[in-house]
Amino acid sequence: MIRRIIEINEEKCNGCGLCAQACHEGAIGMVNGKAKLLRDDYCDGLGDCLPVCPVDAIKFVEREAAAYDEAAVLANKEKKEQPCGCAGSMAKAIQREEAAPVERAPQQSQLRQWPVQIKLVPVKAPYFDGANLLIAADCTAYAYANFHQEFIRGKITVVGCPKLDAGDYSEKLTEIIRNNDIKSVTVVRMEVPCCGGIERAAVTALQNSGKFIPWQVVTISVDGRIVEK
Repeated sequence: MIRRIIEINEEKCNGCGLCAQACHEGAIGMVNGKAKLLRDDYCDGLGDCLPVCPVDAIKFVEREAAAYDEAAVLANKEKKEQPCGCAGSMAKAIQREEAAPVERAPQQSQLRQWPVQIKLVPVKAPYFDGANLLIAADCTAYAYANFHQEFIRGKITVVGCPKLDAGDYSEKLTEIIRNNDIKSVTVVRMEVPCCGGIERAAVTALQNSGKFIPWQVVTISVDGRIVEK
């Protein structure tokens, strides 16, 4: 049958997971860090997911699709009614081959200022003037082995965790960017959906600051690879 149903633009999707949370029918899931319509018959065509998408990656289309199956949706909900956690906090063992030890000089920390937590850094500080700003999710430095050399070196670093910290970072980051001569912004996040919050806060801050500043987002996988740059 031809009916109204959602369509997700995976190129626009930033992996925040808000649409999956908003879809009470369970029609949307996160697959490889992107939102995906899992089953046509779970989508009721009402579009609760549309207004929560921060990048306008979801729209309605008219196409051939299975009819909405309320009974299947209810059965799926009952199956899922058991304690579970965020996809980003699911336990996972990472198998690695041990490399032969190599003697080398200890690496130096590339951190150039203190504090680093977004909630603790001052809005105005001398080290922000002319700085290349790194906004990083807490876990990225643990997941990516060469983090200091590739990301912290030559930058002023602020870090946070949008899942564990209460409040929105965007207001603080807006003031930092607005009140200092920031030359560039690099956002480093994990691939897990909840980490999209730090990317959204940085993008919002750049927009609200009224400044045009070069910026980029780098995504790290849970096993320590750069998956998007």
